[in-house]
Amino acid sequence: MLIKPNHSKENQMGRIISVITLCTVFVLSFGLETYAGVNAADLAKYDVASGKTVYEASCAGCHDNGIMKAPKTGEKADWTARLGQGMGTLVKKSIDGYKAEGNMPARGGNDALTDKQVGDAVAYMVKQVL
Repeated sequence: MLIKPNHSKENQMGRIISVITLCTVFVLSFGLETYAGVNAADLAKYDVASGKTVYEASCAGCHDNGIMKAPKTGEKADWTARLGQGMGTLVKKSIDGYKAEGNMPARGGNDALTDKQVGDAVAYMVKQVL
């Protein structure tokens, strides 16, 4: 018995819709991936309220205005790529300092801050864009 392929317009339309759906899911997954590194459970490990106090005293000087290319607090576009790195990486870089496009001094230039205080401040900033 010979089976003829079904080339009806309905079948072709179904294939087109399937391809469009797959392409849409693929494209949308890029937007979701950027936030995959940080979630509410990650933030729950930190004291965001305490982080706000630390932020205002030690971080706002750069992060409010984007000085030294610091990601501005509350500006999603500034944080999108960073969020994909995950909280652990964001906190570590903030504790140790790093140079990339800009310059993040270790502990934001305040050596008196503990690792926990730095982590809380980072959590506060991240929460502003999630």
